[in-house]
Amino acid sequence: MTTQFWGKTIEINATLTNLLFKPIRRGLLLCRSKLRKASGRVAASSGQGWWLLRKRMLPFLCLISFLAVLLLNTFAPAIAQLPPQPRQEIRGVWLSGNDFSVFRNRSKVQAAMSQLRQLNFNTVYPVVWNDGYTHYPSAIMQKKGIPFFFKGTDGQDVIADIISQARREGLLAIPWFEFGFMVPLTSELASQHPDWLTQKRDGTQTSISAAGEVAWLNPFHPEVQKLITELVMEVITQYDADGVQFDDHMSLPVDFGYDKYTINLYTQETGNPPPPNPQAQAWIKWRADKITAFMVHLHQTVKARKPNAIFAVSPNYYDFAYKLQLQDWLNWVRLGIVDELVMQVYRNDLESFIAQINRPEILETQKVIPTGIGIMAGLRNRPVSMPQIQSQVQAAQQRGLGSGFFYYESLWDIAPEPAAQRQSAFAALFPKPALRDISQNTPRKPTFETISLPLYPKPSLGQRVRGYFLEMAIANGQPKRILLDTGSAGLRVPKEFLGNAPIRRTGQNIKEVLSDGTILEGELVYTNVRFGLLPAAEPVPVQVVTSRQCIPQKPNCSAKSGAPFSGIIGVNYFEKSLPYNPLRKLPGNLSNGFIVMGNGGSNNNGSLILGLTANNQAGFKMAPWSKQSEINGVPGNRWDSQLSKVCLTLAGSSAKNSCNGKMITDTGTINGLAEFKSASTAGKLKPGVLRSANALKVAINSIFDYSLVPGTRDGFNRWNLSISSQAELPIFVNTGIAFFDKYDVLFDPVNGRQGFRSRR
Repeated sequence: MTTQFWGKTIEINATLTNLLFKPIRRGLLLCRSKLRKASGRVAASSGQGWWLLRKRMLPFLCLISFLAVLLLNTFAPAIAQLPPQPRQEIRGVWLSGNDFSVFRNRSKVQAAMSQLRQLNFNTVYPVVWNDGYTHYPSAIMQKKGIPFFFKGTDGQDVIADIISQARREGLLAIPWFEFGFMVPLTSELASQHPDWLTQKRDGTQTSISAAGEVAWLNPFHPEVQKLITELVMEVITQYDADGVQFDDHMSLPVDFGYDKYTINLYTQETGNPPPPNPQAQAWIKWRADKITAFMVHLHQTVKARKPNAIFAVSPNYYDFAYKLQLQDWLNWVRLGIVDELVMQVYRNDLESFIAQINRPEILETQKVIPTGIGIMAGLRNRPVSMPQIQSQVQAAQQRGLGSGFFYYESLWDIAPEPAAQRQSAFAALFPKPALRDISQNTPRKPTFETISLPLYPKPSLGQRVRGYFLEMAIANGQPKRILLDTGSAGLRVPKEFLGNAPIRRTGQNIKEVLSDGTILEGELVYTNVRFGLLPAAEPVPVQVVTSRQCIPQKPNCSAKSGAPFSGIIGVNYFEKSLPYNPLRKLPGNLSNGFIVMGNGGSNNNGSLILGLTANNQAGFKMAPWSKQSEINGVPGNRWDSQLSKVCLTLAGSSAKNSCNGKMITDTGTINGLAEFKSASTAGKLKPGVLRSANALKVAINSIFDYSLVPGTRDGFNRWNLSISSQAELPIFVNTGIAFFDKYDVLFDPVNGRQGFRSRR
């Protein structure tokens, strides 16, 4: 946006300079001309003195004029304070399969693009994926033995011709993947890969759509995702396309998802089979989130190849799209993966049309990206009058919205009015050019101020008595649920968690010793990561763990069991070395801190709230951290996350409201720990598991007061006592994961503090 703004500012400055200073510059040229003439004259009369005076004064007059121009131009950058110019109005048209008879002919393509430019349209969306076939010669489909039917009259590549002619006329050409996950049941693709299809609960594989009876490719199946990704990248690469557009078929009807693959995936991730009601909220969200995750991945893949490509979407209105098509497009906009939106509003009634374009999601979207309304220009069996089109375009324009018309031939060739009359009407709707330029289409950041991500009670790999697990994708790999650890820093995962995205290797082998004595060893690399659906702003350091073992002092560490390593995302801000807390690289406000909300000891999900705001900080009582020196390679402030002035009372010991301790709140530690430097502090207590008689209370005055009767349940009430003369502190407390059952805990790296809010 900065580049675009200053580009417009330069244009404004140049325009104002011409308007304001052109007369002065003409004066300068006149001065120079007269000076030359005066220099060539020889005064020979009584007027000679006057000419000499004029000759001598002209340089000073010219200098004054020059300085006036120079000074006034010096102040011109103040015009940058003017508000940014509005986004260019979308004036697009879909080139559908119905238009193929027109676009098979080169001369008709040239005439069509020229006509659109003359009428001040600026974008065309040629269909490239329809009915299970590509409308361009695809090497990917050829390998599958799927025929290609869409050559031009001269055997030419129709899509290449459209894109070439559009660019020649200054139009954007954004290929349109019309069918998305939709495919005819009788198509070669469906016949070759029946396991790629999804179904309803009763086993039905088809639904009725505007395109007739269709089946649906399973958007959750990795092979389906791979095919769509390959086709999209083939178009972006083969044609250097200005972007790519998906419509309401990049979705799934809510009744679908009861195929064997999806049932197994849902059961594996949630512990339960899909509910019989397809409109159950959790079931809707799970499927919608899976589609969103794929779109995030697809967006990243497109942008990696062509960063300024337009990633465009043309859905139905949001309530319908999400609840009935599992298409959470508003979340896509907020995640920053949509560069242009054209919402389809195919209504005859103007009042109903206006109600749709006034919806809150449109008002929100048009603040951040070019936004338009899809308007029906007519169908072969249902022409639309020009007055209806005019009223809808004008209603959109009055609200700062663009227009996209379905489809080309119905603009004026298949219409109730003569072509010339309709073309004249479009010329009146678009009296001035509104050219578009993808060079200014830079990658967007999410617009969230805050977002809540689920913390799952079980990992993707291995077993653990208790923990909170955040779903992450590393290097575009499959999402994995990784242990959230507030007691350590850095992302550490096994090699098999990595996908096929680029990885920058450092060759640096690092070791990390966990609190239970496990040594993690592996190379430090940099790659992109995704937190739930949210991508990091840039690649982050990751330890790729290839070896685990126990330190001699703790031979029974977690590595001894041989259980698979589920990965760790350490979100502490007290890094001792690389890798650092990856939450530091979240975009915008989301990097300014987080809140952990536990599940109260149930099997439900907890929550990780990213991005601190005034609202979500309400009710927290804050305790300060101490600031630490900077470390090379670690961005932002470092803070000692051990809280001071911690008061401990432990029955059976001499610790009676002793307030000289320190503590850490640690989701990565299953059981609580009290560590004493001196045996005298322990009194008669011995190291080991505390008993029910050893009731304890941990508090920071006016901040929190946590009491517990020790028991034998790991992850709930089990506490250990340690006595070590080698300990750094007289009293140290790690409250373990059970503390989060009673308190929400806030971590604020901007102000260096930690907050506590009772859950009672």
